Amino acid sequence: MPEARHRVQEAMRAWGEPADRIEAAALIVTELVTNAVQHTSTRRIRCRLLRSTEGVRICVWNRGRARIPAQASPADSAGLPVGQVPAAADLAGDDALDHLSEDGRGLLLVDALSARWGTRAALAGRLVWADL
Repeated sequence: MPEARHRVQEAMRAWGEPADRIEAAALIVTELVTNAVQHTSTRRIRCRLLRSTEGVRICVWNRGRARIPAQASPADSAGLPVGQVPAAADLAGDDALDHLSEDGRGLLLVDALSARWGTRAALAGRLVWADL
């Protein structure tokens, strides 16, 4: 995970991105790679950083296909489904505590730091992405 984080920071610095976006991207890639490591039985995880006129997209792919919590929602401009995790304030009582348990907390961070994020599963594995 430190390698992915470092490479994202390095690339974004080279692109002239502001420090706050670089730090947000580093936190997002750390969370997405951590999830990939936890939810796959292989060591094959790929991370890709895409830059466009609209911003930066962080993509993490792994061979595992464990379910990522996301609500059904429309696709983004690239045709990838856009996912959202409910905000803690939207959950009541014990549901809020259950939702903020160890699993899924990183996706709350990804949701808070990114403009949008989503996931796509296929026979070859799972892609999780986040836009800044």
